[in-house]
Amino acid sequence: MKRKNKKFQKKNSSSLNKLSLFQKNDGRFSKKCPLSVKDAPLLDYKNINLLKKYISDNGKILSSKITSVSFSKQKKLSREIKKAKILGLI
Repeated sequence: MKRKNKKFQKKNSSSLNKLSLFQKNDGRFSKKCPLSVKDAPLLDYKNINLLKKYISDNGKILSSKITSVSFSKQKKLSREIKKAKILGLI
């Protein structure tokens, strides 16, 4: 006699569940770096509106896995955010 427990049965996973920022995607939705495109804004510590997009509510820098920023741009971005924090702009 097999037990059929409803807790452990897999639900039908839809593609909408995989669009969350904190879940890994299957490679279907590959986003390009938003700071490397043709008309990208300049990374500068004075550009507060841009820097606030990459900071969480607690003031921490969001990871590149969440924001899909390239490695080199993520280093520059974190450097500029730290400059703005030191100067008290953020």
